[in-house]
Amino acid sequence: MSDTSKTVKSDSATGTGAGGQTTVAPADDPTAAPVTVVDPRLLVREEGLKGYVTEFKRKVKGGELGSLPVVIGLIVIWTIFQLQNDRFLSADNLSNISYFLSATGMLAIGLVFVLLLGEIDLSVGSVSGLASTVFAVFVVTNGMNAWLALVLAVLTGIAIGALQGWFFAKIGVPAFVVTLAGFLGWNGVMLWLLGESGTINIPSDEGPIRLLGQSSFFMDQAIIGAWLLAGLAVVLSLVGNLNEQRRRRTAGVPYRATSEILLRVGALALAAFAAAAVLNNASGVSNALVIFLAALVIVDFVLRRTTYGRKVFAVGGGIEAARRAGINVPMIRITVFAISGGFAAIGGMFFAGQTASATLSAGGGNILMLAIAAAVIGGTSLFGGRGSVWSALLGMLVIQSIQTGLDLLNMNQSIQYMITGAVLLGAVVIDSVSRRSQKAAGRA
Repeated sequence: MSDTSKTVKSDSATGTGAGGQTTVAPADDPTAAPVTVVDPRLLVREEGLKGYVTEFKRKVKGGELGSLPVVIGLIVIWTIFQLQNDRFLSADNLSNISYFLSATGMLAIGLVFVLLLGEIDLSVGSVSGLASTVFAVFVVTNGMNAWLALVLAVLTGIAIGALQGWFFAKIGVPAFVVTLAGFLGWNGVMLWLLGESGTINIPSDEGPIRLLGQSSFFMDQAIIGAWLLAGLAVVLSLVGNLNEQRRRRTAGVPYRATSEILLRVGALALAAFAAAAVLNNASGVSNALVIFLAALVIVDFVLRRTTYGRKVFAVGGGIEAARRAGINVPMIRITVFAISGGFAAIGGMFFAGQTASATLSAGGGNILMLAIAAAVIGGTSLFGGRGSVWSALLGMLVIQSIQTGLDLLNMNQSIQYMITGAVLLGAVVIDSVSRRSQKAAGRA
Protein backbone atom coordinates (compact mmCIF):
# COMPACT_ATOMS: atom_id res chain seq x y z
CA MET A 1 0.00 0.00 0.00
CA SER A 2 1.39 3.41 -0.94
CA ASP A 3 1.98 6.15 1.61
CA THR A 4 -0.66 8.30 -0.02
CA SER A 5 -3.41 5.80 0.69
CA LYS A 6 -2.75 5.57 4.40
CA THR A 7 -4.79 7.32 7.07
CA VAL A 8 -2.58 9.58 9.17
CA LYS A 9 -3.45 10.43 12.77
CA SER A 10 -1.92 13.40 14.53
CA ASP A 11 -2.74 15.41 17.64
CA SER A 12 -1.70 18.57 15.85
CA ALA A 13 -3.72 18.01 12.70
CA THR A 14 -6.45 20.48 11.86
CA GLY A 15 -10.00 19.42 11.22
CA THR A 16 -12.96 20.69 9.26
CA GLY A 17 -15.83 19.85 11.55
CA ALA A 18 -17.02 17.44 14.18
CA GLY A 19 -15.37 14.63 12.26
CA GLY A 20 -11.98 16.31 12.55
CA GLN A 21 -10.82 15.14 9.11
CA THR A 22 -8.84 17.10 6.56
CA THR A 23 -6.41 16.37 3.77
CA VAL A 24 -2.72 17.26 3.61
CA ALA A 25 0.13 16.41 1.32
CA PRO A 26 2.75 13.95 2.67
CA ALA A 27 5.76 15.78 4.08
CA ASP A 28 8.21 13.70 2.06
CA ASP A 29 6.44 14.34 -1.23
CA PRO A 30 4.43 17.57 -1.50
CA THR A 31 3.37 16.72 -5.06
CA ALA A 32 1.78 13.42 -4.10
CA ALA A 33 -1.95 12.93 -3.63
CA PRO A 34 -3.28 14.23 -0.30
CA VAL A 35 -3.86 11.91 2.63
CA THR A 36 -6.61 11.91 5.22
CA VAL A 37 -5.62 13.37 8.58
CA VAL A 38 -7.80 12.58 11.59
CA ASP A 39 -7.66 14.32 14.95
CA PRO A 40 -7.81 11.47 17.52
CA ARG A 41 -9.39 13.76 20.12
CA LEU A 42 -12.47 14.05 17.93
CA LEU A 43 -12.53 10.33 17.25
CA VAL A 44 -12.74 9.87 21.01
CA ARG A 45 -15.75 12.17 21.16
CA GLU A 46 -17.45 10.22 18.38
CA GLU A 47 -17.30 7.11 20.57
CA GLY A 48 -19.66 8.75 23.04
CA LEU A 49 -19.40 8.05 26.78
CA LYS A 50 -16.90 5.25 26.25
CA GLY A 51 -14.65 7.64 24.36
CA TYR A 52 -14.67 10.21 27.16
CA VAL A 53 -13.85 7.52 29.73
CA THR A 54 -10.93 6.42 27.57
CA GLU A 55 -9.75 10.01 27.22
CA PHE A 56 -10.05 10.54 30.98
CA LYS A 57 -7.90 7.47 31.68
CA ARG A 58 -5.30 8.69 29.18
CA LYS A 59 -5.10 12.09 30.86
CA VAL A 60 -4.74 10.57 34.33
CA LYS A 61 -1.96 8.24 33.15
CA GLY A 62 -0.27 11.17 31.43
CA GLY A 63 -0.36 13.32 34.56
CA GLU A 64 -3.02 15.73 33.25
CA LEU A 65 -5.03 15.76 36.48
CA GLY A 66 -6.36 19.32 36.30
CA SER A 67 -8.65 20.19 39.23
CA LEU A 68 -9.53 16.57 39.98
CA PRO A 69 -7.34 16.14 43.11
CA VAL A 70 -8.57 19.31 44.80
CA VAL A 71 -12.23 18.55 44.01
CA ILE A 72 -11.88 15.07 45.49
CA GLY A 73 -10.06 16.52 48.49
CA LEU A 74 -12.79 19.10 49.03
CA ILE A 75 -15.47 16.40 48.96
CA VAL A 76 -13.51 14.36 51.52
CA ILE A 77 -13.01 17.38 53.79
CA TRP A 78 -16.68 18.33 53.70
CA THR A 79 -17.76 14.75 54.34
CA ILE A 80 -15.48 14.36 57.36
CA PHE A 81 -16.51 17.65 58.98
CA GLN A 82 -20.21 17.02 58.31
CA LEU A 83 -19.95 13.64 60.01
CA GLN A 84 -18.25 15.29 62.99
CA ASN A 85 -20.66 18.24 63.19
CA ASP A 86 -23.94 18.37 61.29
CA ARG A 87 -23.84 22.19 61.27
CA PHE A 88 -20.89 22.26 58.88
CA LEU A 89 -22.97 22.08 55.69
CA SER A 90 -25.68 24.34 57.06
CA ALA A 91 -26.58 27.41 55.01
CA ASP A 92 -25.21 29.85 57.60
CA ASN A 93 -21.85 28.09 57.83
CA LEU A 94 -21.42 27.80 54.07
CA SER A 95 -22.32 31.49 53.80
CA ASN A 96 -19.54 32.33 56.27
CA ILE A 97 -17.07 30.24 54.27
CA SER A 98 -18.01 32.03 51.05
CA TYR A 99 -17.58 35.45 52.68
CA PHE A 100 -14.30 34.99 54.51
CA LEU A 101 -12.48 33.25 51.65
CA SER A 102 -12.77 36.34 49.45
CA ALA A 103 -10.09 38.51 51.10
CA THR A 104 -7.26 35.98 51.04
CA GLY A 105 -8.59 34.76 47.70
CA MET A 106 -7.86 38.17 46.19
CA LEU A 107 -4.23 37.84 47.24
CA ALA A 108 -4.19 34.34 45.74
CA ILE A 109 -5.38 35.66 42.35
CA GLY A 110 -2.37 37.94 42.12
CA LEU A 111 -0.06 35.17 43.25
CA VAL A 112 -1.34 32.91 40.45
CA PHE A 113 0.22 35.33 37.94
CA VAL A 114 3.55 35.23 39.76
CA LEU A 115 3.51 31.44 40.13
CA LEU A 116 2.81 31.07 36.41
CA LEU A 117 6.25 32.63 35.89
CA GLY A 118 7.74 30.10 38.30
CA GLU A 119 8.49 32.88 40.81
CA ILE A 120 7.18 33.88 44.25
CA ASP A 121 5.97 37.11 45.88
CA LEU A 122 6.46 37.17 49.65
CA SER A 123 5.33 40.77 50.05
CA VAL A 124 1.61 40.44 49.32
CA GLY A 125 0.63 40.26 52.99
CA SER A 126 2.53 43.43 53.88
CA VAL A 127 1.27 45.21 50.75
CA SER A 128 -2.33 44.36 51.64
CA GLY A 129 -1.86 45.73 55.16
CA LEU A 130 -0.15 48.87 53.86
CA ALA A 131 -2.96 49.49 51.34
CA SER A 132 -5.64 49.32 54.03
CA THR A 133 -3.56 51.67 56.18
CA VAL A 134 -3.11 54.14 53.32
CA PHE A 135 -6.87 54.08 52.81
CA ALA A 136 -7.53 54.67 56.51
CA VAL A 137 -5.04 57.56 56.69
CA PHE A 138 -6.54 59.28 53.65
CA VAL A 139 -10.14 58.88 54.82
CA VAL A 140 -9.91 59.27 58.60
CA THR A 141 -6.90 61.55 59.05
CA ASN A 142 -7.19 63.66 55.91
CA GLY A 143 -10.93 63.52 55.28
CA MET A 144 -10.56 62.37 51.67
CA ASN A 145 -13.45 60.91 49.69
CA ALA A 146 -13.55 57.17 50.41
CA TRP A 147 -13.74 56.07 46.77
CA LEU A 148 -10.82 58.29 45.76
CA ALA A 149 -8.85 56.90 48.69
CA LEU A 150 -9.67 53.38 47.48
CA VAL A 151 -8.24 54.15 44.03
CA LEU A 152 -5.07 55.62 45.56
CA ALA A 153 -4.67 52.60 47.86
CA VAL A 154 -4.91 50.17 44.93
CA LEU A 155 -2.53 52.30 42.85
CA THR A 156 -0.11 52.14 45.79
CA GLY A 157 -0.17 48.35 45.61
CA ILE A 158 0.34 48.38 41.83
CA ALA A 159 3.28 50.81 42.13
CA ILE A 160 4.91 48.69 44.83
CA GLY A 161 4.53 45.55 42.75
CA ALA A 162 5.94 47.26 39.65
CA LEU A 163 8.92 48.55 41.65
CA GLN A 164 9.71 45.08 42.98
CA GLY A 165 9.23 43.64 39.48
CA TRP A 166 11.68 46.21 38.11
CA PHE A 167 14.37 45.14 40.57
CA PHE A 168 13.74 41.54 39.57
CA ALA A 169 13.47 41.99 35.80
CA LYS A 170 15.98 44.79 35.17
CA ILE A 171 18.55 44.55 37.97
CA GLY A 172 18.46 40.77 38.24
CA VAL A 173 17.80 40.51 41.98
CA PRO A 174 16.02 37.19 42.68
CA ALA A 175 12.29 37.63 43.22
CA PHE A 176 12.55 35.79 46.54
CA VAL A 177 15.02 38.37 47.88
CA VAL A 178 13.22 41.41 46.47
CA THR A 179 9.83 40.43 47.84
CA LEU A 180 11.29 39.28 51.16
CA ALA A 181 12.77 42.77 51.52
CA GLY A 182 9.35 44.13 50.58
CA PHE A 183 7.71 41.93 53.18
CA LEU A 184 9.83 43.57 55.87
CA GLY A 185 10.05 47.09 54.46
CA TRP A 186 6.37 47.66 53.61
CA ASN A 187 5.37 46.25 56.96
CA GLY A 188 7.62 48.87 58.55
CA VAL A 189 5.97 51.63 56.52
CA MET A 190 2.56 50.39 57.66
CA LEU A 191 3.63 50.51 61.32
CA TRP A 192 5.00 54.03 60.85
CA LEU A 193 1.72 55.26 59.33
CA LEU A 194 -0.38 53.68 62.06
CA GLY A 195 1.62 55.48 64.75
CA GLU A 196 1.60 54.72 68.45
CA SER A 197 -2.05 53.72 68.59
CA GLY A 198 -1.47 50.88 66.12
CA THR A 199 -5.07 51.06 64.93
CA ILE A 200 -7.18 53.39 62.82
CA ASN A 201 -10.89 52.73 63.01
CA ILE A 202 -12.73 53.34 59.74
CA PRO A 203 -16.41 54.39 59.79
CA SER A 204 -18.39 51.37 58.67
CA ASP A 205 -20.71 53.56 56.60
CA GLU A 206 -17.87 54.76 54.33
CA GLY A 207 -18.40 53.56 50.73
CA PRO A 208 -15.94 50.64 50.21
CA ILE A 209 -16.05 49.54 53.85
CA ARG A 210 -19.84 49.45 53.83
CA LEU A 211 -19.81 47.59 50.50
CA LEU A 212 -17.45 44.89 51.78
CA GLY A 213 -18.91 44.41 55.25
CA GLN A 214 -20.27 41.02 56.30
CA SER A 215 -23.81 42.41 56.46
CA SER A 216 -23.73 43.79 52.91
CA PHE A 217 -25.27 41.66 50.19
CA PHE A 218 -25.75 41.81 46.45
CA MET A 219 -28.88 43.90 45.76
CA ASP A 220 -31.18 44.92 48.56
CA GLN A 221 -33.33 41.87 47.93
CA ALA A 222 -30.63 39.28 48.47
CA ILE A 223 -32.71 36.29 47.36
CA ILE A 224 -33.39 37.80 43.94
CA GLY A 225 -29.71 38.70 43.58
CA ALA A 226 -28.56 35.12 44.13
CA TRP A 227 -30.84 33.73 41.43
CA LEU A 228 -29.86 36.50 39.01
CA LEU A 229 -26.17 35.77 39.50
CA ALA A 230 -26.69 32.04 38.96
CA GLY A 231 -28.70 32.68 35.79
CA LEU A 232 -26.13 35.17 34.50
CA ALA A 233 -23.31 32.67 35.02
CA VAL A 234 -25.18 29.98 33.07
CA VAL A 235 -26.10 32.31 30.18
CA LEU A 236 -22.56 33.69 29.87
CA SER A 237 -21.12 30.19 29.89
CA LEU A 238 -23.51 29.01 27.18
CA VAL A 239 -22.91 32.05 24.97
CA GLY A 240 -19.15 31.83 25.44
CA ASN A 241 -18.98 28.13 24.60
CA LEU A 242 -21.21 28.47 21.53
CA ASN A 243 -19.20 31.46 20.34
CA GLU A 244 -15.96 29.52 20.74
CA GLN A 245 -17.49 26.59 18.84
CA ARG A 246 -18.49 28.92 15.99
CA ARG A 247 -15.04 30.49 15.78
CA ARG A 248 -13.23 27.17 15.78
CA ARG A 249 -15.62 25.69 13.23
CA THR A 250 -15.06 28.72 10.96
CA ALA A 251 -11.30 28.37 11.37
CA GLY A 252 -11.50 24.67 10.51
CA VAL A 253 -10.02 23.42 13.77
CA PRO A 254 -11.42 20.88 16.27
CA TYR A 255 -14.34 22.12 18.35
CA ARG A 256 -16.64 20.79 21.06
CA ALA A 257 -19.84 19.13 19.96
CA THR A 258 -23.07 20.93 20.92
CA SER A 259 -24.11 18.00 23.12
CA GLU A 260 -20.88 18.31 25.11
CA ILE A 261 -21.42 22.05 25.53
CA LEU A 262 -24.95 21.51 26.79
CA LEU A 263 -23.71 18.87 29.24
CA ARG A 264 -21.04 21.22 30.62
CA VAL A 265 -23.43 24.15 30.91
CA GLY A 266 -26.02 21.89 32.54
CA ALA A 267 -23.49 20.85 35.18
CA LEU A 268 -22.64 24.50 35.81
CA ALA A 269 -26.34 25.36 36.08
CA LEU A 270 -26.86 22.61 38.64
CA ALA A 271 -23.94 23.84 40.76
CA ALA A 272 -24.81 27.55 40.40
CA PHE A 273 -28.49 27.25 41.29
CA ALA A 274 -27.72 24.83 44.13
CA ALA A 275 -25.25 27.37 45.56
CA ALA A 276 -27.84 30.14 45.16
CA ALA A 277 -30.45 28.07 46.99
CA VAL A 278 -28.06 27.34 49.86
CA LEU A 279 -26.93 30.98 50.24
CA ASN A 280 -30.53 32.18 50.07
CA ASN A 281 -31.31 30.01 53.09
CA ALA A 282 -28.79 32.16 54.94
CA SER A 283 -28.73 35.82 53.94
CA GLY A 284 -27.93 35.77 50.24
CA VAL A 285 -24.73 36.43 48.32
CA SER A 286 -22.30 38.84 49.98
CA ASN A 287 -20.88 41.71 47.95
CA ALA A 288 -17.38 40.49 48.75
CA LEU A 289 -18.08 37.12 47.11
CA VAL A 290 -19.66 38.78 44.06
CA ILE A 291 -16.61 41.00 43.53
CA PHE A 292 -14.26 38.05 44.04
CA LEU A 293 -16.09 35.93 41.47
CA ALA A 294 -16.22 38.84 39.02
CA ALA A 295 -12.46 39.27 39.40
CA LEU A 296 -11.96 35.56 38.68
CA VAL A 297 -14.02 35.76 35.48
CA ILE A 298 -12.20 38.86 34.22
CA VAL A 299 -8.72 37.58 35.04
CA ASP A 300 -9.51 34.16 33.55
CA PHE A 301 -10.49 35.90 30.31
CA VAL A 302 -7.24 37.89 30.33
CA LEU A 303 -5.09 34.81 30.85
CA ARG A 304 -6.84 32.48 28.41
CA ARG A 305 -8.20 34.81 25.72
CA THR A 306 -5.69 37.62 25.30
CA THR A 307 -2.22 37.95 23.83
CA TYR A 308 -0.91 39.15 27.18
CA GLY A 309 -2.15 36.02 28.92
CA ARG A 310 -0.49 33.77 26.35
CA LYS A 311 2.75 35.68 26.85
CA VAL A 312 2.58 35.08 30.61
CA PHE A 313 2.24 31.34 30.04
CA ALA A 314 5.02 31.44 27.44
CA VAL A 315 7.47 33.16 29.80
CA GLY A 316 6.59 30.71 32.55
CA GLY A 317 7.06 27.78 30.18
CA GLY A 318 10.51 28.84 29.02
CA ILE A 319 12.23 32.22 29.24
CA GLU A 320 14.67 31.68 26.38
CA ALA A 321 12.00 30.33 24.07
CA ALA A 322 9.77 33.30 24.92
CA ARG A 323 12.59 35.73 24.25
CA ARG A 324 13.32 34.13 20.88
CA ALA A 325 9.63 34.44 20.05
CA GLY A 326 9.92 38.21 20.42
CA ILE A 327 8.25 38.53 23.83
CA ASN A 328 9.44 41.40 26.01
CA VAL A 329 10.28 39.23 29.02
CA PRO A 330 11.26 42.07 31.42
CA MET A 331 8.00 43.90 30.73
CA ILE A 332 5.93 40.75 31.34
CA ARG A 333 7.73 40.21 34.63
CA ILE A 334 7.21 43.81 35.79
CA THR A 335 3.52 43.83 34.89
CA VAL A 336 2.94 40.47 36.56
CA PHE A 337 4.36 41.73 39.85
CA ALA A 338 2.35 44.95 39.44
CA ILE A 339 -0.80 42.83 39.08
CA SER A 340 0.16 40.87 42.18
CA GLY A 341 0.60 44.11 44.12
CA GLY A 342 -2.72 45.45 42.87
CA PHE A 343 -4.65 42.38 43.95
CA ALA A 344 -2.83 42.41 47.29
CA ALA A 345 -4.09 45.97 47.82
CA ILE A 346 -7.64 44.96 46.88
CA GLY A 347 -7.40 42.06 49.30
CA GLY A 348 -6.27 44.51 51.98
CA MET A 349 -9.46 46.50 51.41
CA PHE A 350 -11.47 43.30 51.87
CA PHE A 351 -9.76 42.72 55.22
CA ALA A 352 -10.49 46.33 56.19
CA GLY A 353 -14.14 45.75 55.28
CA GLN A 354 -14.27 42.73 57.59
CA THR A 355 -12.94 44.62 60.63
CA ALA A 356 -13.78 48.27 59.73
CA SER A 357 -10.23 49.19 60.71
CA ALA A 358 -6.56 49.19 59.77
CA THR A 359 -4.49 47.50 62.46
CA LEU A 360 -1.00 46.24 63.20
CA SER A 361 -2.14 42.72 62.39
CA ALA A 362 -3.40 43.70 58.92
CA GLY A 363 -1.69 41.49 56.36
CA GLY A 364 0.24 39.70 59.09
CA GLY A 365 -0.05 36.31 60.71
CA ASN A 366 -0.42 33.44 58.30
CA ILE A 367 -2.20 35.40 55.53
CA LEU A 368 0.76 35.24 53.15
CA MET A 369 1.22 31.51 53.61
CA LEU A 370 -2.50 30.84 53.19
CA ALA A 371 -2.63 32.87 49.97
CA ILE A 372 0.31 30.96 48.50
CA ALA A 373 -1.13 27.67 49.73
CA ALA A 374 -4.51 28.47 48.14
CA ALA A 375 -3.00 29.02 44.69
CA VAL A 376 -0.88 25.86 44.90
CA ILE A 377 -3.54 23.63 46.46
CA GLY A 378 -5.98 24.80 43.79
CA GLY A 379 -3.73 23.47 41.05
CA THR A 380 -1.28 26.21 40.00
CA SER A 381 2.17 24.74 39.56
CA LEU A 382 5.10 26.03 41.60
CA PHE A 383 7.31 25.29 38.60
CA GLY A 384 5.63 27.81 36.33
CA GLY A 385 3.77 27.64 33.03
CA ARG A 386 0.70 25.79 34.27
CA GLY A 387 -2.30 26.89 36.29
CA SER A 388 -5.57 28.79 36.34
CA VAL A 389 -6.98 31.68 38.36
CA TRP A 390 -9.83 29.37 39.39
CA SER A 391 -7.26 27.61 41.55
CA ALA A 392 -7.55 30.62 43.88
CA LEU A 393 -11.21 29.77 44.44
CA LEU A 394 -10.70 26.02 44.80
CA GLY A 395 -7.71 26.42 47.09
CA MET A 396 -9.47 28.94 49.32
CA LEU A 397 -12.52 26.67 49.53
CA VAL A 398 -10.24 23.94 50.88
CA ILE A 399 -8.40 26.20 53.33
CA GLN A 400 -11.46 28.08 54.58
CA SER A 401 -13.36 24.80 54.96
CA ILE A 402 -10.56 23.42 57.13
CA GLN A 403 -10.45 26.57 59.26
CA THR A 404 -14.21 26.74 59.72
CA GLY A 405 -14.58 23.01 60.34
CA LEU A 406 -11.90 22.99 63.02
CA ASP A 407 -13.47 26.04 64.66
CA LEU A 408 -16.79 24.19 64.86
CA LEU A 409 -14.98 21.29 66.50
CA ASN A 410 -13.20 23.67 68.92
CA MET A 411 -9.82 22.44 67.75
CA ASN A 412 -6.63 24.27 68.66
CA GLN A 413 -5.16 26.53 65.96
CA SER A 414 -2.01 24.41 65.98
CA ILE A 415 -4.07 21.54 64.52
CA GLN A 416 -5.29 23.87 61.78
CA TYR A 417 -1.72 24.77 60.83
CA MET A 418 -0.63 21.13 60.74
CA ILE A 419 -3.56 20.02 58.59
CA THR A 420 -3.20 22.94 56.18
CA GLY A 421 0.52 22.25 55.90
CA ALA A 422 -0.12 18.59 55.16
CA VAL A 423 -2.66 19.52 52.46
CA LEU A 424 -0.18 21.95 50.90
CA LEU A 425 2.57 19.31 50.88
CA GLY A 426 0.18 16.85 49.29
CA ALA A 427 -0.69 19.36 46.55
CA VAL A 428 2.99 19.95 45.74
CA VAL A 429 3.70 16.21 45.70
CA ILE A 430 0.79 15.67 43.29
CA ASP A 431 2.10 18.50 41.09
CA SER A 432 5.61 17.03 41.04
CA VAL A 433 4.37 13.52 40.23
CA SER A 434 2.07 14.95 37.58
CA ARG A 435 4.91 16.77 35.84
CA ARG A 436 7.04 13.63 35.95
CA SER A 437 4.20 11.62 34.40
CA GLN A 438 3.75 14.22 31.68
CA LYS A 439 7.44 14.08 30.82
CA ALA A 440 7.29 10.30 30.63
CA ALA A 441 4.27 10.58 28.33
CA GLY A 442 6.00 13.21 26.21
CA ARG A 443 3.50 15.96 27.12
CA ALA A 444 5.58 18.20 29.39
